[in-house]
Amino acid sequence: MSQNPPNLRPDLAPKPQFDGPRRDGQPTIGMVSLGCPKALVDSERILTRLRAEGYQISADYSGADAVIVNTCGFLDSAKAESLEAIGEALQENGKVLVTGCLGADPEYITGVHPKVLAVTGPHQYEQVLDAVHAAVPPAPDPFVDLLPATGVSLTPRHFSYLKISEGCNHACKFCIIPDMRGKLQSRPVHAVLREAEKLVEAGVKELLVISQDTSAYGLDRRYEAFPWKDREVRSHITDLARELGQLGAADDLWVRLHYVYPYPHVRELIPLMADAGNAVLPYLDIPFQHAHPDTLKRMARPAASAKVLDEIAAWRAMAPDITLRSTFIVGYPGETEEEFQYLLDWMDEAQLDRVGCFQYENVDGARSNALADHVAPELKQERWERFMEKAQAISEAKLEAKVGTVQQVIVDDIDEDGIATCRTKADAPEIDGNLFIDEGTEGLSVGDLVTVEVDEAGEYDLWGFIRK
Repeated sequence: MSQNPPNLRPDLAPKPQFDGPRRDGQPTIGMVSLGCPKALVDSERILTRLRAEGYQISADYSGADAVIVNTCGFLDSAKAESLEAIGEALQENGKVLVTGCLGADPEYITGVHPKVLAVTGPHQYEQVLDAVHAAVPPAPDPFVDLLPATGVSLTPRHFSYLKISEGCNHACKFCIIPDMRGKLQSRPVHAVLREAEKLVEAGVKELLVISQDTSAYGLDRRYEAFPWKDREVRSHITDLARELGQLGAADDLWVRLHYVYPYPHVRELIPLMADAGNAVLPYLDIPFQHAHPDTLKRMARPAASAKVLDEIAAWRAMAPDITLRSTFIVGYPGETEEEFQYLLDWMDEAQLDRVGCFQYENVDGARSNALADHVAPELKQERWERFMEKAQAISEAKLEAKVGTVQQVIVDDIDEDGIATCRTKADAPEIDGNLFIDEGTEGLSVGDLVTVEVDEAGEYDLWGFIRK
């Protein structure tokens, strides 16, 4: 069975990209960045600070004086992946510093890998720098070491993640992120806008707004207002989105919102998405997780799936082209066949455009571990397959309806055969589908925004040709 591309892991960020020559005697640090885009932003901030101190960044173990492993601790499988990456770095390099979500439990790491030099928790930037200084002292040369105004980016130059807050106020039973990253801490709105403005000035074509709960942005600040340009702007997701959408023309800039909980005030975002002059894309990434009220109650999540359907209908009435992406968990403890079938029926009604799915996993420290009636692994697998079959059929029908339409796409890659891998406004990098152009790509460059006509559709991807 085909999977939702690329691998049903919407918590994964793109692979880091490194470049740049090393000067003689320059201390060099390697970076392994695991986990979600939010962790990738943390890695970028760490490396930006290190570059400012004269360190070079290495893309491989052998060229590094030490290696930082930024870990993920969201799922047990992610923890195992992090431990494996630490072990590989120790074997290949020997001098390893660990940070990130898994670093919130240092004994867990040192119990498996006692030779790591230091362990720090998530977004503990100063402690990471102190550990690097101890392992590999800096040797800056202010006449040679130049740092771009935008800092170090680990993503392709044409898109960038923009983290607007840290932490989360929810208490979902299957999640330990609030324990690792704390309660909601929103960045001041003018700081976010200044960073976004610099990114756009540096040539970024797509801003991907991320946080643990984007809809809640500014709640902890009581939606405090700050001066920006010739006006005051609230630290509120509606104000922030409006201002981000005005940093560039809609034909030259994309602003994509991720991790948006369906609070009532989300309706205020939809007119921005329907405005052809605003760069905010008609795209919402909403973590529904399930649909049955009883399952949602056991998850300690809002249990109003019927009202969500009403909200979806209202969003589509205001912005008919809106793309809705979500992720779901199947096999949650206590999930009955009736509850699972309810989810499938809800999917038929919701007709979401892009869908990812996890099989439930116990996570050390999560309250869901103690729930009764855990679902057998083979049943979780069977339900995952049934869910993905439903999601695939919906996706295939929706993409087929796009054949013959004209779409603006962004070019992510052009291979040696001249085939361009692109994305439409409906597709976020790494987690959604692609649009491929297999002829007439001469003169195209990565990062270009071009107009294409769709002439073929698959289960998750599109094909098209450039409109002259």
